[in-house]
Amino acid sequence: MGGNAASGRPEVGTRVVTVRADEPALDKTFDYLAPSDVRVGDVVRIDLHGRRLGGWVVDVDVEPPAGVDLKPLAKVSGWGPSRDLVDLADWAAWRWAGQPPHFLRTATAASVVRGLPPAARPASAQGVEDALAADALRAGRAVLRLPPSADLFPLALQAARLGPTLVVCSSHAQERHLAARLRRAGLVVAAHPRDWAQARAGAHVVIGARAAAWAPCPDLAAVVVLDEHEEVHQEEASPTWHARDVAVERAARAGVPCVLTSPCPSLEALAWGALVSPSRADERAGWPVVDVVDRRREDPLRSDLYSEKLVDLVRSGRRLVCVLNRKGRAALLVCAACSDLARCETCQSAVAMGESTLVCRRCATTRPVVCQSCGSGKLKQRRLGVSRAREDLERLGRVPVGEVTGDSDDLPDTNVLVGTEAVLRRVDRADAVAFLDLDAELLAPRYRAGEEAMALVARAARLVGGKAGGGRVLLQTRQPKHEVVQAALLADPSRVSAVERERRAILRLPPAAAVAHVSGAPAAAYVEPLLGRIDVEVLGPAADGSYLVRAADVRTLCDALDATPRPGGRLRVAVDPARL
Repeated sequence: MGGNAASGRPEVGTRVVTVRADEPALDKTFDYLAPSDVRVGDVVRIDLHGRRLGGWVVDVDVEPPAGVDLKPLAKVSGWGPSRDLVDLADWAAWRWAGQPPHFLRTATAASVVRGLPPAARPASAQGVEDALAADALRAGRAVLRLPPSADLFPLALQAARLGPTLVVCSSHAQERHLAARLRRAGLVVAAHPRDWAQARAGAHVVIGARAAAWAPCPDLAAVVVLDEHEEVHQEEASPTWHARDVAVERAARAGVPCVLTSPCPSLEALAWGALVSPSRADERAGWPVVDVVDRRREDPLRSDLYSEKLVDLVRSGRRLVCVLNRKGRAALLVCAACSDLARCETCQSAVAMGESTLVCRRCATTRPVVCQSCGSGKLKQRRLGVSRAREDLERLGRVPVGEVTGDSDDLPDTNVLVGTEAVLRRVDRADAVAFLDLDAELLAPRYRAGEEAMALVARAARLVGGKAGGGRVLLQTRQPKHEVVQAALLADPSRVSAVERERRAILRLPPAAAVAHVSGAPAAAYVEPLLGRIDVEVLGPAADGSYLVRAADVRTLCDALDATPRPGGRLRVAVDPARL
């Protein structure tokens, strides 16, 4: 507790409050005396065991502990998260095997907020009602599948008419664009985190990127998550919380509609809510023209990334973006006789050359070093980086070509750019996007490879616009019949989700099961108590000493992890890992 003497009775003009210290290692709360106007969520300073720590008030007017003389708060700093977010932080700590301070920090303003501006008056937004958006909001729990070129503004506007609305975006650029349009429609918009104080006081729309899932929004009336399929919605560091799931939980607790949008919804989203989509004609019109280059006809022993269609685009003078995800991708093995790619017969991922067998990096299945198509034992490794591709494209196209990676500072001033997938986030518009080697995405050794590849194609489609704009997406692949390629050609993302759902069920991967990746020096000690449970399965250790903990559903997994004590040392528990 906060003291160590006798009476424990609060003084006049004070109240007893419970404080959670901003220290994840302290998995307990402490009681203190506070001024009578202190609220749940307020940011405070406390004296604890000779240290001055920050923290949050998580409860007020609690029964003082018997026989303890409580200390007063050292300082009341200012406004913090509302009670609903304080409670949500406890839930998130269970959901992602973390501690509440991790989430309370995200829910708190970056600088001290001592006062709030006036709350927004009732909205009177102008605009035409959108029938599809209205259907999704009426459904309560809806996944709105919109083509890449669709305008997301009508949905945000429609939601704001219900009352204060939280909008979680997939990028800051998307947030800025949408916020400006909402303001022009007459709404008070609080952009998170800059306008945290206005959001806490009350706004018509609270909008921001991933962390906005934790933004204050009094009297919440609707929640919207844009591009829920994007990886950026998930925190990479542990705890690996996902903005989509936080937003969904907030809406459920408030009893308000929640709409997730995506051109290619994730399996998790489809398992959660009702699918709402436009007519097939409207959806097809919202995707660009897709050209597929079948690379199986090319010589596998030399570079075959530069098809005639690609070279024509380079020389056309149009704004062209070429994608070659060289970083972090395994080299692919190609049969020297028939040009077929070497794939795993279980999960269809790319295989790598082991000591004497082919090994799948995704599911660890092994098989002999022979081509499944023709039986040849001669396989060649093929790999080409962005820098070499830029040189080759400049030589073939006789035009300047710029290079863009995640490490690039500036965007080259050229019509033709080549880079990793980072280039798709750095460019606002393009006339055409070409994937030089789509197979590196389709066969990546990750269980979400199909969804991730479809997300990249959708992002490219958004850059070039729908069919009416004349934009094009070029896919170079040795797998023209792959579900991702066919989904892009036919503007039908359900082709990917149908295959992925069956594949995940076979491999017992999310959402067919719940998994957590456990790594770090204490990993073995941490999973040892889990070995005796019948409701979870522990797989491992892997070569790096990590383990995979699997259960039938999220609740079973999270209850098991919550009940397992953590040993000392640097332990990382990634629940719902983005890449596995």
